[in-house]
Amino acid sequence: MKLSELYWHRITPLHVLLWPLSVLYRFFSLLKKLCYWLDIFPSIKLPVPLIIVDSISISDGGKTPLLLWLVDLLLAQGFHPGIITRGHAENSGPPAAVTLSGGKDQIGHSRAILLAHSCGESCPVWIGNDRAAVAQALLTAHPDCNIIICNDGLQYFRLERDIELVAVDFSEQSFGNGLLLPAGPLRAALSDLSENRIIVTSNTQNHYVNPSKLGKTYNMKLINETAYNLLHPEMHKTVSDFRNEPIHIVTDSDNAQWLFDLMQKIGLDAELHSYAENHRFVRKEIDFTETDIVLMPEENALQCRAFAHSRLWAIPNKAWINSELQAILLNRLKNKPAL
Repeated sequence: MKLSELYWHRITPLHVLLWPLSVLYRFFSLLKKLCYWLDIFPSIKLPVPLIIVDSISISDGGKTPLLLWLVDLLLAQGFHPGIITRGHAENSGPPAAVTLSGGKDQIGHSRAILLAHSCGESCPVWIGNDRAAVAQALLTAHPDCNIIICNDGLQYFRLERDIELVAVDFSEQSFGNGLLLPAGPLRAALSDLSENRIIVTSNTQNHYVNPSKLGKTYNMKLINETAYNLLHPEMHKTVSDFRNEPIHIVTDSDNAQWLFDLMQKIGLDAELHSYAENHRFVRKEIDFTETDIVLMPEENALQCRAFAHSRLWAIPNKAWINSELQAILLNRLKNKPAL
């Protein structure tokens, strides 16, 4: 069991010790933001608009489906977006394009690989330790790119942002006890977000925050009830079609909760195999009997492309958001003065 499951989703005596650290965490975050605003620390303004897409929690909170929805929207409107991401801080390295054949150095970046797989050549994805350097490298390699989307970076104030899209999932798994790190799973308080923020919520039936205190929010519905065969992507089935077959669900801990909820909702009689966060999957972890179906979240399944078998199915997590948010985003972009 992860530390967050033991402590971040309840109130225990440990929080008496951790709460002062949470206060310091918030203070230094606000201080850092102020230093960039006062130009004490130099910030970088990109020659194209920058949209931050992040979650207020350490969990994904629907951030990745929201980002993919945004890419589809921008492409449909004739924009040429590019995505930058830091990946895992301990091994993301210098700026580099993320490709499905990126080699062993990119295998562990499952979310970056998912972005590259979903966006294809229409939206380049670049990764690296320094987000500013990654953005500049992407723009140099793709001069037609006219919007940068930063996957995470809510508290990376070195890059000046034009729009912040913040995913807030009020589920117990994501919002936890509602406290800031390290006493809770939140990386920022809702009240500390900038005035450019656009809050996108899922699981709005919450007991944590009075919705009237959030201001304007936009609802997001996550859809994950359809699967495709990894070796034959043209083959699609609803997850409920697997009810009468022997099933193994293989996932990392980031995706375990929504997969468990999906099993309960649909009534799947499946065996759940959950591995650690950012786990690198190997062949033996998806090999069961020849008649068993293996279901995986899409981002985990894509790691298994080199050794996938015909019984491996990927479950994408898609976002549905109403047209009101589309209009707000396009209005902000179209009314932005040229640099």
